[in-house]
Amino acid sequence: MPRGLHRRHIRQTLPRERSKYARTHASTMPEDESSDIAAASKGSISLDDPKVKAGAISLAGLILIASVVTAMSLIGSDGGAVAEELRVPIFDKFSLIDAAPHEDARNFSSIDIDLNQSADLDWAVFGNEEGGNCCEHYLVTTKEGWIVNFGGEYPTWSEDRGHTWQEYIPSVFSQIGCREWKPTAPGQEGLGEGSIVQATNGDLISMGWFPYPSTSGADQFYAFLYDAEDEEWKWCFNRTPEPFYDRSWQVEVIGPISGGLYGSGEYATIVISNFWHQVQNIGGQLSTDGLNYEYFGFPDRDSNLDEMEVDLNFVDADLGPEWDFTKPHKEMRSFPVPSGGLYFPNYFVNGDDAYVDTSLNWWKATTMGGNSLPTEYCAFDSSGALHCLQASGTTIQHMVSWDGGENFTTENYTHEMASAIEEWEWHSQGENDLFVLAVRYQDASGPDKDVAYHAREYSQSLSPDQLTWIGQGDLDSTSGAGQDIRFDFASMGILPDGGAVIAYHDSTDPDPLFGVELVLPVYGPSLQ
Repeated sequence: MPRGLHRRHIRQTLPRERSKYARTHASTMPEDESSDIAAASKGSISLDDPKVKAGAISLAGLILIASVVTAMSLIGSDGGAVAEELRVPIFDKFSLIDAAPHEDARNFSSIDIDLNQSADLDWAVFGNEEGGNCCEHYLVTTKEGWIVNFGGEYPTWSEDRGHTWQEYIPSVFSQIGCREWKPTAPGQEGLGEGSIVQATNGDLISMGWFPYPSTSGADQFYAFLYDAEDEEWKWCFNRTPEPFYDRSWQVEVIGPISGGLYGSGEYATIVISNFWHQVQNIGGQLSTDGLNYEYFGFPDRDSNLDEMEVDLNFVDADLGPEWDFTKPHKEMRSFPVPSGGLYFPNYFVNGDDAYVDTSLNWWKATTMGGNSLPTEYCAFDSSGALHCLQASGTTIQHMVSWDGGENFTTENYTHEMASAIEEWEWHSQGENDLFVLAVRYQDASGPDKDVAYHAREYSQSLSPDQLTWIGQGDLDSTSGAGQDIRFDFASMGILPDGGAVIAYHDSTDPDPLFGVELVLPVYGPSLQ
């Protein structure tokens, strides 16, 4: 079959015991009763279980299964019969969301977890030519439907699900209003990497770091801003950054901001160095215009700050769809607060939270009920749900609060055949009632595996309904400089149509790849 055409081969896997998958979603857990997640796990899906990956039945049998939409089974005791309708496979409701052929469309195996039925579904695959580098992709999606990648030197994006790509390269002269003026040699800034996220007003806030000597200099911090109102890119040179980013993370501080010496603005943005922030808590850079950055200090992890209660309950706030696209990379370890400011869960060494208000002051923070959040990794989506995740051993726990962080419903993702979780990331969408978790784990008996879980209608149940094996799962890679084969961090996003965009790595390319989901339920209008 020619590349890019829709392929959806369904096969029934062999029977297995009912639900080896962890089913703890029904429990509502007060935050202060959260215990070790490995102990909380009541089961798991074994990703290398031969029953999960077993062979196929005949086409005739498959047609028979698909046709029995209203099949009934009788269960009960003492002569009583209870009718239970068997649901059809989730794949029966899937369709090709993008009919135009892609240059490189590949089949990835996917499993309907409840029925233990699998299908081969098309994903479009891209490499570092679409914005990555040797070691990573930095992926985001926007409410307008863009796929954006800043894994390499410059912001790179597609407005049509990957069919065409554009790249922003700074002009010789920067914008009027840059406090530190410096010309550049466009496209000659040297090897670099960046960070990017969409602000709630639609702007794309980002920075590029060029560490190596080049025609235009060395150790250069360039702020890149896509102004949504003007529909154009802008840039400014900034000094002095932290001496070593590798990698930067970026987040919006919800405004309006009245930041004193930092100025005022519709919002602020903070950039931190992954290396310095995690190793020595040196701080970061802050801007109130997205272009001019100044040093912004962070409190010591054992500081005794004044305390503020922060209302995190936005379930009835009618947040807009932009809140499905504001989540920063999880390693920023903070999240924007819709009423204003930025929240750092589990910031202090004793587990207390921190908060930056709209005047850019730091506080010790609690929820309105006086609680701290259970993990560093939390974010809102447009439903107002607060998602928090944490990893322990080979288990990742997903926690969702519908009351501002006072109580959480939980779901555990346990990888029985893994020796370690190497990288992971998640995104959620209130508009589509969708949660997606991407995991790269070290197989205990083989190479690294990339998997993705979809939990649809998570507002009703956190249990995932779909597991997808991303790529071939045949390559070991490690994060960090000096490694021969590198995959430095997980990265992903979800498009407005519900399609996932996920970074992975296998033996088909020496550098990391990323895939764009093509076959999925139709949440909204498909591309024509």
